[in-house]
Amino acid sequence: MGTLKPVFALVFILLFASLLYANPADLEEPDADTATPAEPSGLASNELPAELPAQLPAEHPAQLPAEHPAQLPAEEIALSEEPEEEINFDDYFFFDAPDLVFEAPVFEPRSFNDVFPNISPSNKRRVMSASGLRYSFEKGGQASIIPAPDSGINILDSFVMTKKPSHIIEALILVPYGKRELDILDIYNALGKIKDIKEQTISYNNNRIQIFKETTRLESAKSRNPIADPEPAKMLPLSETMYIRFSDAYIGELYLRGEISFSLYGVTYSMTNYRDVNYSIFSIMKAERFSAVIYLEPVTEGILIYSASGLYLPSFIASRLNLTANINNRITALLNWINDGLKRQENLREKPSVPFAAN
Repeated sequence: MGTLKPVFALVFILLFASLLYANPADLEEPDADTATPAEPSGLASNELPAELPAQLPAEHPAQLPAEHPAQLPAEEIALSEEPEEEINFDDYFFFDAPDLVFEAPVFEPRSFNDVFPNISPSNKRRVMSASGLRYSFEKGGQASIIPAPDSGINILDSFVMTKKPSHIIEALILVPYGKRELDILDIYNALGKIKDIKEQTISYNNNRIQIFKETTRLESAKSRNPIADPEPAKMLPLSETMYIRFSDAYIGELYLRGEISFSLYGVTYSMTNYRDVNYSIFSIMKAERFSAVIYLEPVTEGILIYSASGLYLPSFIASRLNLTANINNRITALLNWINDGLKRQENLREKPSVPFAAN
């Protein structure tokens, strides 16, 4: 016990000396303005001296003093509680303007004279007759039925003459309206019954002669399977391709490819043979050497029908045939079939109103 007294005396002296030489600022309470914010970790604010902020690690941004707000994370910056004003883009990018109105152009039907202005009065009377006006010429000749240059009709040069025919026949007929006026859809439906062509007859030596034994649609150019004619259409197609077989009582089988197209004022049927034409065991006409085009247009006076047909036959065959008369007989059968179809359309009470199908 006597040895412990000097030890206690020494400790007491050291504590007293440390109090005498301590920094008074360290013993004062920290100012509220300079106090370091409390850390989430629970450390006292006076444990971090204000003079050493740069020594703080980057992973403790919350310990930075308030005098360095630029180093505060973005999420701790106080945001205004006022809602942002919504921008109305209509005020900046749009303006009031009058409504746009689109009107579909209305095309008035043309008159016969608009399409064929150079037809003489006497020939016009023939056009109005049952047989119509017809001309024929051979290779090297000139056409006699010429539409107006601005009519948009050029079936002879644009199609028939491209096949380099040896014999050409033109025909022009005007079928007056009966019970009502007809439009392009009526025309399209009037020519839809291919099977009815065989019913047409011609007059020969005071007798009625049936030229075609069969007329039917075919499934395709490669198939000879017959198919039925479609029902009357309520809308026009944009175009159409068909394959037809004519069983001619005198020249045999005639296989035709038919193309239907529509223009501003009318409809065009073009036909050409896609197989050779044979008579008995002989080939009398090669494929693509026969062509026929029929253009139909509803004009103010009635339905205008303008056709041009051409075929090529070698001279030694053509000289042995009454070619012009034979072609004319078949044209007559086709024109009679068209006339019957137009009359059938006139008798319909309901008239479809939609002009074209949406393809």
